[in-house]
Amino acid sequence: MVSFEAIRASNAQISTALLPGLVAVFVGATSGIGETTLKQLAKRAPQPRIYFSAAAEPRAHVSHQSSERLIRAANTISSKPMSACSKMWTRSVAISVPASLPSTCYLSLAGLCYSESVSLTFPFSACSTWLIVSTPETDEGLHYPMALMYYARTRFIVNLLPLLRQAETLRRVVIVTAGGKEGAVFPADFQANRLGMLSFRPHATSMVTPSLLAIAKSAPEISFVHVYPSFVKTGMSRELTGFVSAITKVLFAPVMSMLQVPIDETGERQVYFATSARFPPRDARRGGSTDQSGSASGILLGPDVHTAIGADGRLGGGVYSIGYEAEGTSQRVQDLMRDLTGDDMAEQVWKHTEEEFVRITGSTAV
Repeated sequence: MVSFEAIRASNAQISTALLPGLVAVFVGATSGIGETTLKQLAKRAPQPRIYFSAAAEPRAHVSHQSSERLIRAANTISSKPMSACSKMWTRSVAISVPASLPSTCYLSLAGLCYSESVSLTFPFSACSTWLIVSTPETDEGLHYPMALMYYARTRFIVNLLPLLRQAETLRRVVIVTAGGKEGAVFPADFQANRLGMLSFRPHATSMVTPSLLAIAKSAPEISFVHVYPSFVKTGMSRELTGFVSAITKVLFAPVMSMLQVPIDETGERQVYFATSARFPPRDARRGGSTDQSGSASGILLGPDVHTAIGADGRLGGGVYSIGYEAEGTSQRVQDLMRDLTGDDMAEQVWKHTEEEFVRITGSTAV
C-alpha cells in the first residue's frame, strides 16, 4: 500500500521531473475517471499533448459538447496551454468493436498521431464496462460487455504499440477495469455470453491480465498497469436501465456512500499509476532515455516506497494487477496467473483473442 500523501508527493514532482511534451492517449475521457485523470495530468505535466476519444451516436452532440468543455477546462488548469485533440466516432459501438478500430480508432486517433509523428508516452483506458451485462451482441458477433471491457481495450493497445515503443522516455499503459479481481476463466465461453454478473467480472479480468503479459513479452520496455479504482461516482450507472438495474442502484447506494473514493483523488491516483517508477517495465534498461529525474521508468520513489511485484511474481515484472491503494500484485493473483500459464490457459486466451481479431478485421493488428 502507498499512502495518498506519498502519491500526491510523487505527482507534485511531475512538472520538474518529466520532460516537456509528454504525450497521452485517453480512450474514454469526457466523463468519470478518464476525465478527472486527464485534468490531473494536464495540471501537472509540462506542456503535455493529450489525445482523447469521444462517444458516438446517438449521443454525439452531447459528446461534442463534453469534448469542447474538457479541452477548455484542461487548458485553463494547465500551466501552459496543452495540445488536445478530440475525434468523434462515427458509430455508436465504434469504441467497443475491434472491427471498427481500424476505420475509426486507428484512422482518426492513432492515424492522427502518426501524421503528427507522435511517440506516445501512455494510452489510458477507462470506458465503462462490466455492469452493462444485458446489452446485445455487436454487429461483429461479440458480446457487448466483453467487447468493451476486453477486446476493444486490447485492440487499442496492440494498434498503438508501435507508437508507444518509439517514445524516448516513460512508456506505460494504464487500463482501468478490475485489476486484482481475477478469477475463474471459462474457455468454453470466452466471450461470456452465458455468464452471470458474478462470474463475468472475474472471467473478463482474468482475460485482461494474461493478455497484457503476452503483449509485454514482445514489448518488455513498456510497463502495463491494470487497475481496480474501487467505488467511484462516475455516472456509469446512467447506462443501466430497467427494473433490475433500478434495484441494483438502490442496493449499491449505501456501499457507495461508505467506500466511495472522491473523484479528484481517483484522478490523482491514476496519474501516479501512469508516472511513478513503482511500476517499471519488465526490462527497465530499455525503457527509454533518462529524463531529468535520472529515471526512465517514471518519478523516482520516495521514502519507504519500493518497486511493485508484477503479475508474474517478479519484482518489477512489467505487468501489474493492482487496486486503488497502489499495492503490488497480490499473492493470490500471482498464483492464479501461474496456474493459468501452467495450464496453457493464458496461451489459449491470447490465441482466442488474435483469432477474433483476424476473423473480424483480417489481421492481428493494424
